[in-house]
Parts: sequence; structure tokens; C-alpha cells
Amino acid sequence: MDPQWAGGRPRLISDEDIAFLVTTATTRPDKLGCPFTRWSIRKLAAHLSRCRERRVVISRERLRLVLREAGVSFQRTRTWKESKDPDKDVKLDRIEEVTSRYLDRCFAFDQFGPLSIRPCHGCTWAPEKKPTRLPATYTRTHGIRYFHGCYSLGDDQLWGVVRRRKGGDHTLAALKSIRAARPDGAPIYVIMDNLSANKTPAVRAWATRNKVELCFTPTYASWANPIEAQFGPLRTFVMGASNHPNHPVLARRLQAYLRWRNANARHPNVLAAQRRERARVRSERQQRWGRPRAAA
Repeated sequence: MDPQWAGGRPRLISDEDIAFLVTTATTRPDKLGCPFTRWSIRKLAAHLSRCRERRVVISRERLRLVLREAGVSFQRTRTWKESKDPDKDVKLDRIEEVTSRYLDRCFAFDQFGPLSIRPCHGCTWAPEKKPTRLPATYTRTHGIRYFHGCYSLGDDQLWGVVRRRKGGDHTLAALKSIRAARPDGAPIYVIMDNLSANKTPAVRAWATRNKVELCFTPTYASWANPIEAQFGPLRTFVMGASNHPNHPVLARRLQAYLRWRNANARHPNVLAAQRRERARVRSERQQRWGRPRAAA
């Protein structure tokens, strides 16, 4: 009968308890003395109910809702690499310069692999609860191969061949195919990594004679090579959800995909618009290409 009574059950956990709960959930369990690397809802609720610093008794469903309201979700971990190359800044600056000033004469080269003959997991459209099945037992008796890919940044064209190994003679053959794409004799620029097969004396001598500048990426900075973004679709649409019987079949499928991809390449105006938009975003963030974001 009290007019001031609002009804409902009183709160069992306070705002301070919720803040402590969220902090605990985002802390690695091994730092809190628990013998595992991640929390589950059950383990987190049990730990909170026995915590000596601040005891919080909460049900698993309420715990899940509190974490969701706080913006904490269950995510896969990510990896990162830090380049310790002493010439990192010089190499990144040169790559940025050639990709912005000489885009029509800029190419990228890299090896994709190893490619083995085995059933590969992937994603396909299928009726509900009836996924596409692939064999789980197999033997690797075919060896491995490497796809030597060349990418033209100006017209968004990708080509390459499958090789048994990664050697200097194969790199030289790829560079000759790139030089043939611009037979006018003017300088061209090829971005590649620091693999020893890419820096043999024969490769360097041929590049000097034929006006080919080799722009090497910094150590542990494969993301600086534009062709790396082209290998993801190869893995998704050719290797994923596949069970190729042998390497010749795999090579034919790769070439068939490359023909389809180059026939449906993005229009040069679309590519130019995308580059302008990325440049605008970097300018607003005050972030240079290849550099971490500046501290506030």
C-alpha cells in the first residue's frame, strides 16, 4: 500500500560488481591464478563466486547478458608481426612512392604455397543440416607445389604458373613475364619479399640490364606486398571445399580461376576511387601507409 514502492526484486549486484565482473572477464585467467587460458561462462561464474577480492554470485544466463550489455563478446585471437628490419622505413617509403607515382608500371611478385593434394575445408551453400562432405582420411603422396604469381597494380591483372620449388631461375622467369607486359623498355618496378631466390646475382644482373627496379619489402612485413591480398581469393575459391585428385588438375583449376578473375577485373575508375578513399581515410586519421596510428 506504500505509494513510494516501485515493485520488483531488489538488485543483487551493484554497478561496482558489474565493473569488477567485466574486468575479470577481459583478464587472462592464468594472471588470476587459474590453470587455463580463456574463460567459459561456467568457469567465470564459478571464479566470481569464490573470489576473495570481491565475491559476486551471479547466474550463468545473467552473466552472459551483462557481458553482452558491456560490449564484451567471445572472439578469436589475432596475431601480429613486428618488423625489426633496420631499413624498414626506407623500404616502405620507396614502395609507397612507386605505388603512388608509377602505378601503371608497378607490379608485385610472390610465391603462394605450399600447395598439397588433400581435402581442404571451406564453405559452400547446402540445405540446412546437410553440409557438403569431404573425406577425412588421405595420404600425401603427391608432394607439394608453389604458385608463382605476378600482379599488375595498374590494370588489376593476376597471372602465374605452378612450380615444384622456389628457385632463382623461377623468379627470373616471372620477372621476364612482367617485363614482357611492358615491352616499351621504360623502367618498371616490382615489389617482392626478401626470399633468397629473389635476390640471386643472376636476378639482380638481369634486372639492372632491363631497367627493372626490385623493391623489397621489410622483413616480417609481407602485408606491404600488394599481391598478398590476391592470394586470399585463391585459397577461398580454388583451394577451399576442394578435393583435387592430383597437381595437374589443381593447376588447371587455378588457371581457370585466373582467366575468370582477369575477365571480371575491376574497372580502372573504380580502382582509382578506392585508392582516393583510402588516402582520404589515412589523412583524416593522420596515419601514413605502413605506419601504426599516432598516439593521441
